[in-house]
Amino acid sequence: MNDITVEKTAEDAASKSLRVTVPVERVRAAEAKALKYYSRRARLPGFRPGKAPDAVVKKRFGDAIRQTVLDEVIRESWETAKSSESLKPIADPAIKNLKFEDGSPIEFELTVEIRPELALERIGGFRLRRPAATIADSEVDEQLERIREQKASWTPVEGQQPKPGEMVRVDVAPLDAEGTAAPAQPYDLVLGQNQAVPDLEERIMALRPGESADAEVKFPEDHPDPARRGQSRRVRVTLHEVKRQDLPPLDDALAREAGDFENLAALRAAVREDLERGAGREAASQVRQQLIGQIVEANAVPAPESLVHRVLHAYAHMYQVPEDQMGTFEQQFHPIAESQVRRDLVMETLLEAHGLRATEEELDARVAELAQLRGVPAGQLYASLQKSNRLQELERAITEDKVFDFLLPQSTVDEAQT
Repeated sequence: MNDITVEKTAEDAASKSLRVTVPVERVRAAEAKALKYYSRRARLPGFRPGKAPDAVVKKRFGDAIRQTVLDEVIRESWETAKSSESLKPIADPAIKNLKFEDGSPIEFELTVEIRPELALERIGGFRLRRPAATIADSEVDEQLERIREQKASWTPVEGQQPKPGEMVRVDVAPLDAEGTAAPAQPYDLVLGQNQAVPDLEERIMALRPGESADAEVKFPEDHPDPARRGQSRRVRVTLHEVKRQDLPPLDDALAREAGDFENLAALRAAVREDLERGAGREAASQVRQQLIGQIVEANAVPAPESLVHRVLHAYAHMYQVPEDQMGTFEQQFHPIAESQVRRDLVMETLLEAHGLRATEEELDARVAELAQLRGVPAGQLYASLQKSNRLQELERAITEDKVFDFLLPQSTVDEAQT
């Protein structure tokens, strides 16, 4: 028989293991095809192109021919397995226990991650609570204070040690074991805003402009540079300048400088409106989280470990977690990854069952809407989103909106009292 055989050996909710056997006849056909390919392209001394004997070509290109045969039969076997087992893979398969001997069938095992098949028997009839999206006056005041800080000027301070909230200009030079300083790097930073490691800020605040000092600084465990996390280093820091922030008055002039506002009242109203929109988005997000959580619980949606590990490794890559901290990281983030897997499974099942995926027309309409708000041509915005790889992100947002537009009318949403 020339047929490739696929036998299921193990499975769980999110993976299958398959034993594949490629018969000798099929292997020989792949070898003949590979040999013909290399014979046509071989450039061997003493032979015209395409005229070298098969034995010579095999001797010269044996390893390459073998790899070509493996690639061919594995590709064909994978297509056969997907068809015969009706697989819906979420990644390329892993291959192990490969046996490839002359004159024998090729045998190997395929392990493939698949999306679990869910039967969501209940997706409505839930009771949800939307948090109040009110904004306190103090929140508006805080935002206005940030605007003042953005429009503030910086005035030099002479002969004084700097304090938190003040801007400093410093040079920092690493010291070697003998106390020799490497070339210094200049920095401008505002103290007390986590722009430098705490040990360094503490040493800077003990200096006056023109003074230098050596210090032992320890980088925190969550430092953005993985190579520096938890490490200590001796440095020489020189303070050159200290500046104090002078905040402008909160008045009509500031409002006009901050944007197209007639007076402070108009700016305050715009700030409140912006904060209320943000609070509304957060309230809607919480309602969606509640709904997904209740669907997961009502349908006992699983979180297969293979998919959880996939999410964990994606998180680890995003946060650049060092290998020696992976154990602690996975333990800490495991519940979050489980929730993400369950949510993704629910969303994907609903998309397929009810045809809720965003269409090209809906994507074009959303781009046109955003372009109008920004005052730019739709084609220009589309090209910009495409160049920055954000079209897919926009498509996901449209799809998610469609899912919840479908789900929410099937449940009751109680509005929180303000």
